[in-house]
Amino acid sequence: MANIAEQIHQAVTKWQDVSAEPHRFGGTEYRVRHREIGHMHGNRQADLPFPVRVREQLIAEGRASPHHLLPETGWVTFYIRSEQDVPRVIDLFRLNYELITQRQVNDNG
Repeated sequence: MANIAEQIHQAVTKWQDVSAEPHRFGGTEYRVRHREIGHMHGNRQADLPFPVRVREQLIAEGRASPHHLLPETGWVTFYIRSEQDVPRVIDLFRLNYELITQRQVNDNG
């Protein structure tokens, strides 16, 4: 399990305009053009902010759980149980990355 966070870090930071920095509650936060796409708490948990309609869909599909502290918001939590979960976590980060970058393109164009 020790390399799960590193695998996710390597994948997410390859995307254009993504930066990684310390998260205020521990772990690593990933941002695209100054907007957070999510953060990792070690090798066990990822928290990601989505629009509420997307959050509802992700939970209904079993792709994420309500956020452990903010269950009524757009935030979701993914509890990482094994290395087999890495692609699923990366998919969630990618979905949020695409939502944010597409929204920014639409806002600017």
